[in-house]
Amino acid sequence: MNAETPWHGMPIEEAAAELESDRERGLTSEEAAARRARFGENRLSPIQTHGPLMRFLLQFSQPLVLILVAAAAVTAALGEWVDAGVILAVVVVNAAIGFAQEAKALRAIEALQRAMTATALVVRSGEKRRIPAEELVPGDVVLLQSGDKVPADVRLFECREFRVDESVLTGESLPVTKDDEPVAGDALLGDRRSMAYSSTFVIHGRAKGLVVATGDRSEIGRINRMIATAEVMATPLTRKIEHFSRKLLFVILGLSAATFVAGALHGHYWVDMFMAAVALAVSAIPEGLPAALTITLAIGVGRMARRNAIIRKLPAVETLGSTTVICSDKTGTLTQNQMTVTALYAAGSAYEVTGVGWAPQGEIRAAEGAPAPEANRALAELLTAGVLCNDAHLRETPEGFQIEGDPTEAAILLAARKAGLDPETLARELPRIDAIPFESARQYMATLHDAGPGRPRVVYVKGSVESLCLDCGTRLGQDGSPEVADPAGLHAAADRLAAAGLRVLACARCEMPPDAERLRHEDLQEGLVFLGLFGMIDPPRPEAERAVRQCLEAGIRVKMITGDHAGTAAAIARQLGLCGEACPLQAREVLTGKELARLSGPELEEAAEQSAVFARVSPEQKLRLVEALQRRRHVVAMTGDGVNDAPALKKADIGIAMGINGTEVSKEAADMILTDDNFATIEAAVEEGRGVFDNLTKFITWTLPTNGGVSLALMVAVFFGLDLPVLPLQILWINMTTAVLLGLTLAFEPKELGIMQRPPREANEPILGPVLLTRIAIVSLLLMAGTFGLFELVTLRGGEVELARTLAVNLIVFGETAYLFNCRSLTRPVRELGWFSNPWFWGGVLLMAALQLAFTYVPGFNRLFGSRPMEPFDWLLVLGGSLMVSLVVGAEKFLRRRSPLGRR
Repeated sequence: MNAETPWHGMPIEEAAAELESDRERGLTSEEAAARRARFGENRLSPIQTHGPLMRFLLQFSQPLVLILVAAAAVTAALGEWVDAGVILAVVVVNAAIGFAQEAKALRAIEALQRAMTATALVVRSGEKRRIPAEELVPGDVVLLQSGDKVPADVRLFECREFRVDESVLTGESLPVTKDDEPVAGDALLGDRRSMAYSSTFVIHGRAKGLVVATGDRSEIGRINRMIATAEVMATPLTRKIEHFSRKLLFVILGLSAATFVAGALHGHYWVDMFMAAVALAVSAIPEGLPAALTITLAIGVGRMARRNAIIRKLPAVETLGSTTVICSDKTGTLTQNQMTVTALYAAGSAYEVTGVGWAPQGEIRAAEGAPAPEANRALAELLTAGVLCNDAHLRETPEGFQIEGDPTEAAILLAARKAGLDPETLARELPRIDAIPFESARQYMATLHDAGPGRPRVVYVKGSVESLCLDCGTRLGQDGSPEVADPAGLHAAADRLAAAGLRVLACARCEMPPDAERLRHEDLQEGLVFLGLFGMIDPPRPEAERAVRQCLEAGIRVKMITGDHAGTAAAIARQLGLCGEACPLQAREVLTGKELARLSGPELEEAAEQSAVFARVSPEQKLRLVEALQRRRHVVAMTGDGVNDAPALKKADIGIAMGINGTEVSKEAADMILTDDNFATIEAAVEEGRGVFDNLTKFITWTLPTNGGVSLALMVAVFFGLDLPVLPLQILWINMTTAVLLGLTLAFEPKELGIMQRPPREANEPILGPVLLTRIAIVSLLLMAGTFGLFELVTLRGGEVELARTLAVNLIVFGETAYLFNCRSLTRPVRELGWFSNPWFWGGVLLMAALQLAFTYVPGFNRLFGSRPMEPFDWLLVLGGSLMVSLVVGAEKFLRRRSPLGRR
């Protein structure tokens, strides 16, 4: 019993022989027990992961956090307990936030295990028994009926009108009709009509099945393994922060070592030099950066939630802004998931049906040259046939109609209502006597109706064009009388509708004697009169077309991955502008799962790059597509709603699950959940993600000059044997208070104009480019000069060292405050943004000023930080030096805007 055996391609007799099972009597209890010992229970294996403690400890593995831990350890060893306590508090709070936000990968596996069924009805030793589904083994005979969840992978036989919802596995939205005939050995998962798979749902009918795979060997088990083994990609922001942190670590260690060596060479006591090196390390570390990064992302989470996007993993906020490719499901995301009749054909004339979705608003309009709808008797009879040969129902609610039954049949009922027909009235006037349910082998259903006493009974037939057109020698004319049919012309009309991506159904009628009570297939062999065609489609969301256009303008490619057929998917893609002139980079329109299976390596990467639509793809192929695009250096966002999507959602740079129609498995594997299942929400989230990255860049550009300026001032003091202008605890005060009160106000900056007209950032593009690094260097030098200059000025005037340090601290803080105005936009002046467009900004500035007054004048602060009260003239020096920082940066931005090389 090989796991790769193509059971779907075997005749049922051969499958039973291979499984050594009796289709009538099933397995004996003894044989079932032996097989359970051999194959194990019908459950998914749990995946081993880190426990809660280890997950918390891993929060400390980032380079920037390790720097802080080392600084705290050294500071504590030197007896500076207050300094060490402050640093450790920052580290622990940041770790706690990260631990609380981290998504647990095991939850996806747990959701899969919850998806397994509880019981199964089997035949053992010729008797029906209900047993726990965990006890199923290969070779068991299971009985399935409407409402059941399939308990294992089974090879079907004795199917009776058996339809299964396989959307959780294949993504196909419509139920699949099953039978026991073998299919091609290389048939894709969605085309294996002789199989039913674990965790899918029986929608209609009944069948028997031979269990061929259980537990980890089932299709859902294979997906379970893919989820467990799918490598989780580091997000672009995570990679950039780690790269930035490593560089910063080397710079800090190098500067500290240089300071220690230089001081020792100058003859200073080595303990003093070691303390100076520690002070330099503390000054160079941006202690507030990890917390500010987390909080800024959390603010982005809140903004996205208000736009119907729930973020489950914090770095995903920024990843959206880096996205270069969005791989989207079709049904319900790009389309409305509401099948709609848009075209009718009757008596040689074409008609358009307006209105969208399951709302009754709309009308039937004649195409050019066609008679008015009310003048075409054949059109009225076509709609009557569609209503009566129909098992769906419409239930009116305050929000519109709610359908019960097949969405395709419900769409026909709505089209009839738009023509003024009432399904309930028709059902009373022509009550149903008998029916032949739809069968996949014959491709039609038929109903028998009583037309009144003494009148011939009417038969309406609805089915595929192929099943009806060849059997109809006549068609109904515009005046309601039969006329000779042209099968070639009927097929041509159907082909035109299909070419537009529509699903096409045909209707016909015939008559039977007034006393007929039973309807048989033989009754439909002759006398059928062709009535016309229905053309229907799940239409695109109106807002999706605009969102796709904006994504393309932003340099983001959108690709459709669907379980639907290639023709329908291509038609929707053309309407949305995913291919053709609207997107010349995607020259190839459609690639099917079968074509994809033949590609590997560079061919697959090229096809993934060039194709706009991937139709009838398997879970493994979705995963391969994501990997192929990532090898091309794309940042990939993948949407999904089924169990089959979970591995690809986990592998993608950002996985996006559907909140309304999504399975729990897909939600647990995703980084983001759309509460409205709408593609337009993805575009809005991308916009928010870009805004978050802009604000993070602003924060880093703003905070680094503080560390750089103070570090340079300390190095100058050490090299020349002077007193330190700022103490380590004062540095911590500066770094922590300004980061929280000033820096975090940048997280609330509104998105800048034209944010969605910029191309995506390159995956390897550093956070800080040459322009911003130059600006950071300029501001660092200005703060160093101001800090050291004021410190020396006060001491040369005979002022005490504590007062000199108080002026230095205030200059740094208010210099940062002045520079904050420049950092509200990295390219534009503040007046273009609006002075009061960010109310948080002014709140932070005023609160920071109040704290600095407390630092300067409150005795308790004076004792803790070694500060002293300042005179009014001292404040003039501080504020003058601070203003100089803003004026210089403003002039630099002005010159760069005038320069062709001034782009960031």
